[in-house]
Amino acid sequence: QVQLVESGGGLVQAGGSLRLACLASGSNFNRQMMAWFRQAPGKEREFVAAITASGTSPFYEDFVKGRFTISRDNAKNTMYLQMNSLKPEDTAIYYCAADRGVTYTSTPYYAQSRYPNWGQGTQVTVSS
Repeated sequence: QVQLVESGGGLVQAGGSLRLACLASGSNFNRQMMAWFRQAPGKEREFVAAITASGTSPFYEDFVKGRFTISRDNAKNTMYLQMNSLKPEDTAIYYCAADRGVTYTSTPYYAQSRYPNWGQGTQVTVSS
């Protein structure tokens, strides 16, 4: 069972930056695709970004392209989300997720069903 712990959330003014981190337990981290999702009040949880096991291929939802950067350090079992130019509409609970680490799956990287492992979330609040 993989345990994921997010950190780095907080309150920031519009235009500011935050860096989220997700620390994973277990020895399978370097074979797992990792992702960030978020859930704003009254809304469904949505995909933000994902990164392949090797860290060479990041993927982003359109609304964060050019502002957010996903990365990972496999030696530290940690994934990051650097968030710049934050907007009030970025306010949400941010969750990290890890897939099963299998070689192949047809479930796309942006689908929540791909990820059986989830953290508890970290609150990000952007004031206007």
